[in-house]
Amino acid sequence: MQHTLQTGLAAGMSAVSGIHTGNQTKPNPVSSSFDGLAAVMPEDWIPTSDTRVTYKGKNGDVQASTLCIGAWPWGDTATFHWKPEEEPAVHAAWKHCVSKGVNFIDTAQVYGTGESEAICGRVLANMPRNDFVIQTKFYVVPQLTDLLHPTEAPLLKLKDSLKNLNLDYVDIYLVHGPIHIQSIERIAKGMAECVDQGLAKCIGVANYSAEDMIKMQEELAKYGVPLAINQCEFSVLRRQPEISGLLKACKERGIVFQSYSSLAQGRLTGKYTKKNPPPVTHRFSSYDMADVEPVLETLRRIADKRGVSLTAVGLNYNLCKGITPVVGTRKEQQAIDNCQALGWRLSNEEIKEIDAVSFEGHTTSLWQQG
Repeated sequence: MQHTLQTGLAAGMSAVSGIHTGNQTKPNPVSSSFDGLAAVMPEDWIPTSDTRVTYKGKNGDVQASTLCIGAWPWGDTATFHWKPEEEPAVHAAWKHCVSKGVNFIDTAQVYGTGESEAICGRVLANMPRNDFVIQTKFYVVPQLTDLLHPTEAPLLKLKDSLKNLNLDYVDIYLVHGPIHIQSIERIAKGMAECVDQGLAKCIGVANYSAEDMIKMQEELAKYGVPLAINQCEFSVLRRQPEISGLLKACKERGIVFQSYSSLAQGRLTGKYTKKNPPPVTHRFSSYDMADVEPVLETLRRIADKRGVSLTAVGLNYNLCKGITPVVGTRKEQQAIDNCQALGWRLSNEEIKEIDAVSFEGHTTSLWQQG
């Protein structure tokens, strides 16, 4: 699975680079006339370790931390070149996150071809079930299961995920993308069955356009199941969901908007420079680092003034937009930097500074429609 995903990325799944030809596109700055403060949370709102986000469920809601740990790197050799000896560092990183009130992990069936889920299972093994929130995603690239059991495929694949996780249920189950061969009607019915059998509490989607998101919400409603989430790429380097009105549509409909690649696959952490660019496998937000430098200079100036990590500023920006950031974490220091996003908030003036150097990004018909 993971190699299929990487092949898809190489074929043009990146939101900002179109079809990959080896050359990176120039960024498209957000127009100065766009009001970036319209999406911002009230100035007295501060994300803390105690802040919880509500995900709507048929038989009860799920409360999760406002920061979510992304487990895509765990077990993934195709994109992140995972090595088994890294696992102790992941356990240490998670321990730090929990100490800071972060209780939420995002994984998927495709990540590491199930190995990410298995690692999650081991990380969570000694925790009381009510102390953490786990989210996984239905693998949408067509397989034999989808052809033979088009409606039941989400349920059948979730049962495999639960074996990997060594759990009886997941808190949240997402449709990973819009490229499934089944109609939205069939996918909705299959996802609803996961809820009715007690194997998932909440249902969501990822990479869905506003139109398809609304259609999924309407189809799920026929079974009494709310649509809890739409997860799309969002960062300072890809504000497309905000520009297009998707973020607004989510808020108006009570759908949580989650961001993945919240730090542009490391480009907003300070790890990469013009002379040390990210690996070619890190295809989301794949702009030339020379074009990203003005963004980093702005984030770094604010980080130095605030006494926090560069990472913390990038994540706090998403939080201030009313977004739950999913952020990849595989080392304890990354966990420390990520958790520094909590306990304070950017001022509206600082948000305007960041907006002024941000990029709009694009959508792609293949994958990132949201």
